[in-house]
Amino acid sequence: MVTLPDAFLRVPIAHRALHDIADGRPENSRAAVRAAVEAGYGIEIDLQLTADDQAVVFHDYDLERLTGQPGPLRQRSLSDLGQVALLHGDGEGIPGLDEILTLVGGRVPLLVELKDQDGGMGPSVGPLEAVTAAALSGYQGPVAVMSFNPHSVAEMARFAPDLPRGLVTDGFDPANWPLSEDTCARLRGIPDFDGTGAAFISHNVGDLDRARVHDLKAAGVPVLCWTVRSPEIEAAARRVADNVTFEGYLADFPS
Repeated sequence: MVTLPDAFLRVPIAHRALHDIADGRPENSRAAVRAAVEAGYGIEIDLQLTADDQAVVFHDYDLERLTGQPGPLRQRSLSDLGQVALLHGDGEGIPGLDEILTLVGGRVPLLVELKDQDGGMGPSVGPLEAVTAAALSGYQGPVAVMSFNPHSVAEMARFAPDLPRGLVTDGFDPANWPLSEDTCARLRGIPDFDGTGAAFISHNVGDLDRARVHDLKAAGVPVLCWTVRSPEIEAAARRVADNVTFEGYLADFPS
């Protein structure tokens, strides 16, 4: 059975790397990754798929919020996206996964989230998982992958069975998700943990009191959480969670 490396339970994880637009470090940028490594924090990044089936480090499906350019990321090539400057940065373009892996170089834990490519948490997955597994096949250092979509996690088990993988989980309020009520109700119960061979969950920090989360923790499953935005929220979260994914402040390293 694949287990989550202990480093993911000891080192606070910077959400979308250690970003701070006031200091010229956009989320998921090279600058934010370098800052996290220098501070000794773990790093969480997001992956999307390009038109030429490559993995880029970017959260949104659309380019507008983070670059000011309109249109879906999925319609652009890796080369094109490398020329699209991130807002609030130094002009750097959208990085590819391979470049970020080189920047991190195994020095801190790296938590890789594959964004849902199906559109409804369904089974239309595969290309992003395949290219991610290939990129990580020779990576040296603590790394794990995760996704909200259980089908994506199952695909990662197929492509990279020895790579630690987990489910990103939530209370899945239909008011906050572009999903059917039935889909939300199903995902809310985290029914795919065993079937995907998951080694951990990363759960919404505002929903950590959910009985299913406590049951998994009692069974020895590592519980990470997202997204912690203050020391006060972190202190409360650590009563349940083994580690935090944080942004907007500097998390303390547990003694």
